[in-house]
Amino acid sequence: MKTGLTKAQKTTEIWFNEKEPTIHVRTHNTDLKKRLAVYAEKFPTECRLLDDDPEFGCMEFEIAKGRLSFRLTEPYSEERRKRASEYAKKNGLKWR
Repeated sequence: MKTGLTKAQKTTEIWFNEKEPTIHVRTHNTDLKKRLAVYAEKFPTECRLLDDDPEFGCMEFEIAKGRLSFRLTEPYSEERRKRASEYAKKNGLKWR
């Protein structure tokens, strides 16, 4: 979708406070918009679409705390990176 926005302007904002039971997510990210829209349709008591701005390609959702998670991953060690690369080469996969 062409919106006239640069990639730097296409943001994802996630905000919440300790008092309210919900998290607000405002995003231009296509994959995240699709995933949240499906989730909101499937679980309307847990997540709902608040705003859809097709002109700028942005959607805003409200989701119950405890339904959205952040995952921190450790960087690969050099040994693990080498094993993954070898596995990818052996199985015809691309490795970054």
